[in-house]
Amino acid sequence: MVFSTPIFLFGFLPLFLVTYYLTPARHRTMTLLIASCLFYGWWKVGYLLLVLGIATLSYVAGVVAVGARTEKTRTWAVRLGIVGNLAILGWFKYAYFIAGSYSDAIARLDLGSGGGLSLPEIVLPIGLSFLVFQSISYILDVARGDAPPAARLVDFLAFSSLFPQLIAGPILRYKDLAHQFRHRTHSLALFTAGVRRFVIGLAMKILIADSVAPLADRLFALDAPTMAEGWLGAGAYAIQLFFDFAGYSAMAIGLGLMLGFRFMENFNAPYVSQSVTEFWRRWHISLSTWLRDYLYVPLGGNRGGAVRTYRNLLLTMVLGGLWHGANWTFILWGIWHGGLMAVERALGSKHRAHVWPRAIAWPLTMVFVLIGWVVFRAETVGHAFAIYAGMAGLNGVALTAEMALLTRPTEVIALTLGIALSLHPVWLGRLRAPRMETLWAASAGLRMVALFALCAVIIQARGEAPFLYFQF
Repeated sequence: MVFSTPIFLFGFLPLFLVTYYLTPARHRTMTLLIASCLFYGWWKVGYLLLVLGIATLSYVAGVVAVGARTEKTRTWAVRLGIVGNLAILGWFKYAYFIAGSYSDAIARLDLGSGGGLSLPEIVLPIGLSFLVFQSISYILDVARGDAPPAARLVDFLAFSSLFPQLIAGPILRYKDLAHQFRHRTHSLALFTAGVRRFVIGLAMKILIADSVAPLADRLFALDAPTMAEGWLGAGAYAIQLFFDFAGYSAMAIGLGLMLGFRFMENFNAPYVSQSVTEFWRRWHISLSTWLRDYLYVPLGGNRGGAVRTYRNLLLTMVLGGLWHGANWTFILWGIWHGGLMAVERALGSKHRAHVWPRAIAWPLTMVFVLIGWVVFRAETVGHAFAIYAGMAGLNGVALTAEMALLTRPTEVIALTLGIALSLHPVWLGRLRAPRMETLWAASAGLRMVALFALCAVIIQARGEAPFLYFQF
């Protein structure tokens, strides 16, 4: 089930909310768990058992770690819990990648036929990467004493299968929500704020991301794009990805508020960043902080000298890239960002906000980010370098007549609006006026109704469009 479908908007969600608020407070967590199971089981019932199994494994590992009488028992509980989670993720997400890479190596080395690995059909469960990261953080936090263990199995199962954010984040930590499972605040003001946030996220997805998607798809399908087509494709995908993913996060945060939960923010205007280091403080914040706390710092962080710091940055981003998908393109994307962050650290990013000259900091950072998005979006490394060749002008400069003819006015409008909204912290302050703020606040309800109605009409016309991060 997808947030931006009629069955969810007009069926599942209103029915669930009525049931949730009619349920006595002490039983609402169970109601949430049942609803989350129905939500996930709508896609594939068999994989619902996998989700609950991972959650139970992590819960048991946490219980054993907390109750262990010896450090050895605690260590083994943590290790088995983490290895179990990673083994499940590895099988579903990386088995084909490992088998394919092995078979390619055998072929390239000309070691004869029959040396490849044969695997059964594997379907990646949606949201598995997010679930595994949340489970690992729970086990580690509980074992370290940084978080209280879940008081009840039902609380942890509800946390692990929480339908507002299970599929594509933000990545939550149980220690941030533990008290909210014991006591949640419900109010009309909080519910209304959640509805507004949900509608804004829906509009980001439907009006911007899905409207720009056909343009990005056509440009990335070109074998030999021109310079204009290469850069336009990178820019279109940057807007599509941001509004798709940030839109989902906004909808998840809004749903959480409707239920009395407060989830962490996942985006903070990343496209106004003045460096790649700043970009990662603003983009997919729940992932970047997770990588910092559970990977970069345990690797040594910035302790041990400059060379080790650069190594840790690079390794963290490579593993972060591999988390996104089992493809060499994601590894290269991680190397690109990790390498740039290492360079910026060498230039002093730890001690000052601007490592690049102010006049070129923002455009240079956006060029770095767009170059990275190309390999992130490309199906293969060869495909990415074909687009890079176009961006370098090796296939001509101007937009071809065919591409200009195929580009729809709605795509251009959505792209332009997306760019403007992405940069809103820059220009919004210049347009701010007390009278305008009063009028804007007074019309909030009417705007949300109109925005939701517009999205609903477009959804009926277009049909279902899954969120991009479902594939990760």
